[in-house]
Amino acid sequence: MEPNLYNTGLDRNPANYQPLTPLTFLERSATVFPDHTAIVHGPLRRNYAEFYSRSRQLASALAQNGMGRGDTVSVLLANTPAMLECHYGVPMCGGVLHSINTRLDAYQIAFQLDHANSRIVIADREFMPLMQETLALASVKPLLIQYDDPEFTGPQTHVDAADYDAFLSAGDPDFAWLMPEDEWDAISINYTSGTTGDPKGVVTHHRGAYLLAQGNALISSMQKHAVYLWTLPMFHCNGWCFPWTLSAIIGTHVCLRQVRAEPIWDALASENVTHLCGAPIVMSLLIAAPDTVKRELGHTVQFFTAAAPPPEKLLADMREAGFDVTHLYGLTETYGPSVVNDWHQGWSDLPPAKQAALKSRQGVRYLPLEQLDVLDPETMQPVPRDGRTMGEVMFRGNVVMKGYFRNSKATQQAFEGGWFHSGDLGVMHPDGYIQLKDRAKDIIISGGENISSLEVEEALYRHPAVSVAAVVAMPHEKWGETPCAFIELAMDQQADVDMLRRWCRDHLAPYKVPGRFVFTAIPRTSTGKIQKFALRERARELATG
Repeated sequence: MEPNLYNTGLDRNPANYQPLTPLTFLERSATVFPDHTAIVHGPLRRNYAEFYSRSRQLASALAQNGMGRGDTVSVLLANTPAMLECHYGVPMCGGVLHSINTRLDAYQIAFQLDHANSRIVIADREFMPLMQETLALASVKPLLIQYDDPEFTGPQTHVDAADYDAFLSAGDPDFAWLMPEDEWDAISINYTSGTTGDPKGVVTHHRGAYLLAQGNALISSMQKHAVYLWTLPMFHCNGWCFPWTLSAIIGTHVCLRQVRAEPIWDALASENVTHLCGAPIVMSLLIAAPDTVKRELGHTVQFFTAAAPPPEKLLADMREAGFDVTHLYGLTETYGPSVVNDWHQGWSDLPPAKQAALKSRQGVRYLPLEQLDVLDPETMQPVPRDGRTMGEVMFRGNVVMKGYFRNSKATQQAFEGGWFHSGDLGVMHPDGYIQLKDRAKDIIISGGENISSLEVEEALYRHPAVSVAAVVAMPHEKWGETPCAFIELAMDQQADVDMLRRWCRDHLAPYKVPGRFVFTAIPRTSTGKIQKFALRERARELATG
């Protein structure tokens, strides 16, 4: 084969090649728009020059304490300015950011600290008792730093820890921070929930973070100087890379310690918020707020949700309240959202029920994702594009993780056949839009027939009395499994078992009708996802009781 002449004598050098990293977004914003407001937190207003300077100070202070390339800095923080600084300062010293879910218990966090070999831990004062309990269990003995957020009004707790602001102030604001040696270098590690064993450490790299951060802005049409409200936890997939996205568009972060209706409505109106993300439970929280709490919005707010499809009524209520809801889908292993329900203009003229059906689909690949498909996991061939034949949703591209840290077996299984296996079952519609039907582990097999728990939930959500529905498998002596439906009723609504059973019979095949209905508060994760593993255990107890 003839050599490629366009490669001859045309080599990479510092003038024409630099590793991609989202850290450069902050440097550019601080250089071009130093006075633009970067962070709002209560009365605090911090501009881009200050944000960049403090991030460099943090990187410098970490380096002075021995942190370098590939070292892990763990953080247990709320959605605060310190959390944003860590998203830049930690990788600026070459370190890897480990953001911890604040809802975990000490044993789960101790496992993560040990597995990631954490050398420095930064914890919010509110979570310091939890961290002290954790460190008593962990094998690692990291340097402990406490962040005192002025917005936290809880009790003072004396701990033997360095003060975050004092630690940061010892750093150099002009620190010559480190570019990654290779854009494949790790930028963060995030742990999966571990509901079927020890959690897995998902390793992501600078290149993927750079691409998804820009992809967020392009897919969502985020305008320059957009204002983003932090209702999505930043510990969740690094806030879907939005901590880096906002610097790319010179936007404003509005931080929020707690997801409560009143401060959200206040921020939406007073800070002129343009974008926010969250699970459907955040939408329900906004809509259910008293009229005295709700605020008149003079503009449309873009709301991105990535859990189960919102019910039709909730979508209508959100639209009336001034929100435009877009459905996203992704996993920790894909840096957060990498699939979007890209809305066609003509769909807005369709009847509400048809619009809701279209919005319930997960959609098409994000711009930075190279390939998305629904494949038969046995043959690795695409399923028919008929909207009915189920297969496994699989991904390929630069916004797929490096792999699972110190777990080569799980990494090999996840990438078998040259695709990332999501574990989600779905269908491909004729127009190329995917729709999830279930997690592989959530499929209910009754008498040899597969039942999609999502299909049963969608039928229940159409009942006006149902606020939240979660369907799992319940052991059955004859059929093996039957659906069990856990129900939260909407405010001021009533329903009983017979009413919901009749409803399901009218909307589902007979074998898909739940054998049992349970009216109860449904457990959720800190990001609003329903904890089906807990409900499956409850269903097993009900079946044997």
